[in-house]
Amino acid sequence: MTFAESMNRLAKMAEKISDEHVSLEEAVACYEEGIRCYERCSQIIKEAQQKVEFYGQEAE
Repeated sequence: MTFAESMNRLAKMAEKISDEHVSLEEAVACYEEGIRCYERCSQIIKEAQQKVEFYGQEAE
């Protein structure tokens, strides 16, 4: 899943959780999926930072 896809999915999960008609079970499932999306986004950002640092050091 790409960064954009993960962010979009995370936004959808947040929207579902805020719906007053969502059941507790569905809210928990959305929360869990949101955490997975957040972790994926964090992983992608960390990998990008490592690449930038690597190429920055290589350029010096």
